[in-house]
Amino acid sequence: MQATSDKRWFKRLGRSFSQVPLLGWLLGALVAVALEQIGGLSLAWAVGLPKIPVLFGFLMALKKPLLVPSALLYVVLIYVLPIGVIARVSASPLNRLAGKLFSSSLVISVVIHLGLLYATLHVWAGISDYRLLVLKLALIAILLTLSLNVVNGYMGEFSCSHPGFMALGAYGASICTVVLFVDDKLFGSALLPAAIGPFFFPLALILGGLLAAVGALAVAIPSFRTRGDYLAIISLAFMFIVKSMIENLEIVGGPRGLSSQPDWANLPTVFLWTVAGIWIINNFVRSTIGKALNAVRDNEMAADAMTVNTRRTKFIAFCFAAFWAGIAGGLFAHVLRYVNPSTFGIQKLAEVLAMVYFGGLNSVYGSIVGALGISLLGEALRPLEIFKWIIIPLLLILVMIYRPTGLIAFREFDVVKLLQSKQHSEKGV
Repeated sequence: MQATSDKRWFKRLGRSFSQVPLLGWLLGALVAVALEQIGGLSLAWAVGLPKIPVLFGFLMALKKPLLVPSALLYVVLIYVLPIGVIARVSASPLNRLAGKLFSSSLVISVVIHLGLLYATLHVWAGISDYRLLVLKLALIAILLTLSLNVVNGYMGEFSCSHPGFMALGAYGASICTVVLFVDDKLFGSALLPAAIGPFFFPLALILGGLLAAVGALAVAIPSFRTRGDYLAIISLAFMFIVKSMIENLEIVGGPRGLSSQPDWANLPTVFLWTVAGIWIINNFVRSTIGKALNAVRDNEMAADAMTVNTRRTKFIAFCFAAFWAGIAGGLFAHVLRYVNPSTFGIQKLAEVLAMVYFGGLNSVYGSIVGALGISLLGEALRPLEIFKWIIIPLLLILVMIYRPTGLIAFREFDVVKLLQSKQHSEKGV
């Protein structure tokens, strides 16, 4: 009887929270991080923690297991309770507000939601520089994962070339900004005043993306005649060629790497590029060319017989994916303000493949979940050192056994359904 009663209680609780619109969750998260900013340190001391947990208590608890109860209590008091209470209490008025925003202007609704999301991330990252770095790298990982999912998920090829595309974008954007705007011992005096550099930075990223797209021709053209394992070998060879080429080019620092990148990849910049990437890639995979990618994945010969230009489709997919991998590389180089060819090797390939297949193939949702999950999990398990590289692969093995296509596979990212009120959603409006 007790078990049945508990199940009913959980079902009622789930139904009550299912009525909370996205606006309510974002508002609750903003309130929670604001409370942490104001009284997080005092609460941490009160529950027996030496400082505010930078990553939801994982790092602290793994270093000192005795702090696990204190870390859990802190997370519940700072995050779970405020978010749950605000979301539940505000569900009805925010549903009405979400409905009005959705009915009046989708653009205004999107801007308000993105504003709340950015404000939450900004306040959360303001606690420490470590949080800020982790957040920026996680956002860049989303871009990289989405771009690889275009090829490996939507088109059904197995490409290993993305670290090479990322390297081309990182070095291309870095050379543009360092040569033009930085006094550097490798390239000499700046050619242009640094004051105009931030306005040029988007162009530098785009140039890096275009360089990666040109490099993608080395993989796209062989893909016309090869598939599966053979294409994987070709794309892997491309990655090693790019890495070796950069290591032997002393003009860009060779194996020592390239530094002195200006500090222009701040949180607003990385956030806006990530949002733009999600929007553009989502529109791309839902467009006619996206449907052609799915046709090539399911049966290339049948797609060709049904007048799908498979060569053009592959060419566009590889160049498009490489462009966004290059953008991610350019942002990555300017976040760390240093780039080294050894960064873009087998380990980076394993990392991005894990993000794609962990999150889910053929899904923008899956790429976001996979990138955030693997990035944050990797940082959370950092105190375990070598054991981290045992736990994460084991987790991936379990996912592949029980969810072969990933956690959230083959699911469309529909902004309309995401932003509308729950009442509208239930009525099918």
